Amino acid sequence: MTPLEAMQRGTTLLTAPVYPLRTTRFIDREYLNVVYRTDPDALRAIVPEPLQVDEPLVRFEVMKMGEVDGYGPYVESGQAIQVSLDGEDGEYLHAMYLDNFAATVAGRELSAYPKVLGTPRLRVDEGALIGTLDRGTERVATATMAYKWEPLDLEEAKAQITVPTFMVKLVPDVFTQGLRAADLVRTEITDMTVKEAWTGPARLQLFQHALAPMADLPVLEVVSASHIVTDLTLAPVQSVFDYLTSNGQATQ
Repeated sequence: MTPLEAMQRGTTLLTAPVYPLRTTRFIDREYLNVVYRTDPDALRAIVPEPLQVDEPLVRFEVMKMGEVDGYGPYVESGQAIQVSLDGEDGEYLHAMYLDNFAATVAGRELSAYPKVLGTPRLRVDEGALIGTLDRGTERVATATMAYKWEPLDLEEAKAQITVPTFMVKLVPDVFTQGLRAADLVRTEITDMTVKEAWTGPARLQLFQHALAPMADLPVLEVVSASHIVTDLTLAPVQSVFDYLTSNGQATQ
């Protein structure tokens, strides 16, 4: 294998790549979203500048992937914090946990998703939609929502899901033990079709865990909930702020 051939593989193992090097399409991606109010000081302590926290709102999500190109079905859970950058509203992805190794690695390497392994689940139980997240054998989060309680306007559902998403991309420099890249990046969902959308009463419990510290953003009030089924594509990330530049100016 020549050096050029090795570089074209994109990921190790060179003879058995972990994920495909192309845009991923999601079919029947099912969301349980619970938006809640939390401690504003706790948010400001973890949201990186130049992002700004206007309202102390967090979206806890469980996503059941019905079919994903190159990965197959899996389940994912996380927290997204409502933020703004230069007047544009969006969400900062704080943490993501999923049960698929390839999707975990691809999310971190090809993009900037803060993904680690966990065991999320989404199911229906006696008239309730139940979303849970475990880390190992310990419960980290439980969300419940009345199943298909009230229809949600499809355009409103689309607006909830397609807000810009911000993440931090850190690339270590193995030679200097420093950072080769440190960027605030932006992405968004494209080519989206909302198939179903529902809203209803919901509750959310977060439990303390040192390696999955979701409860560091405590639930003070549940604001809204939604259950949405979509087909969509994730756009590539673009850098909007380079933390390594001397002047720290935004790159938009």
